Parts: sequence; structure tokens; C-alpha cells
Amino acid sequence: MLKRFTVSMEDNLLADFDDFIRDHHYKNRSEALRDLIRGRTIEKEWEADKDVMGVISLVYDHHQHKLQEKVTKLQHGFHNQIISTTHVHMDHHNCLEVIIVRGKTGEVRGLTDSLSALRGVRNASLSMSSTGKDLH
Repeated sequence: MLKRFTVSMEDNLLADFDDFIRDHHYKNRSEALRDLIRGRTIEKEWEADKDVMGVISLVYDHHQHKLQEKVTKLQHGFHNQIISTTHVHMDHHNCLEVIIVRGKTGEVRGLTDSLSALRGVRNASLSMSSTGKDLH
């Protein structure tokens, strides 16, 4: 059930919000505001170390000595959090590994940080998501 309420803000802040709406292709202010509130609710879950799902994207130099072994060893240490991995050869020197993870925010970030710190890793990024409620 939708509830209506009034929001008051300064002209320049409203102009910035309208620019945001246009830039992100929202149909109206209400949908943009709902999306922003949902996003903040999910961020609070991450801060509270709740269950999340995520994708770690890892780009690394496969010629780096023993790097593949180290990546595999780390992944085995987090086997309860890893759902799936996909390995792609980008070019002669670089590989992309996509790791789908599920677990507590701290565990997922810990894996990402550990992978990122390995010598030869060019980029490691984590994109987390949740439903706004604990994932079971």
C-alpha cells in the first residue's frame, strides 16, 4: 500500500535531485526517492554484517609466479562463501575471474581484500547486493 507524504527542500537541492532523476532515467520523484531509501536500507545491512550476495571481479596477470595457485588456495579457504567462479582469458597476459559469493558482509569483503592484495592482481572489485532482508 502506498502512502503519500510531503517533502520540503531548498530550490537548489530540488534542482540537483531533478538532475539526478533525469540522469538516472527515473520516471518521477517518488520512484527515485523510494530507490534511494531502499539503497540506504541495504547499506545498513552491510554495515551490520548481515548476509549478502555479491560478485567479485578479479583481473590478474596469469604470468605472475604462482598467482593462480594463491588465488585457488584463497578460494578454498572461503569455500563456504563461494557459489561459483568463471575464468576468462582476456588476452595473452590477463585473466578475468568472476566469483559469485554469499555470506556475511565481513567475510565477503575479507575475501575481496585478500585477493586484491595478491601480487599480480591488477584490479579486484566487489559488488554486493541483498534483498533488504537477511538472505537465507
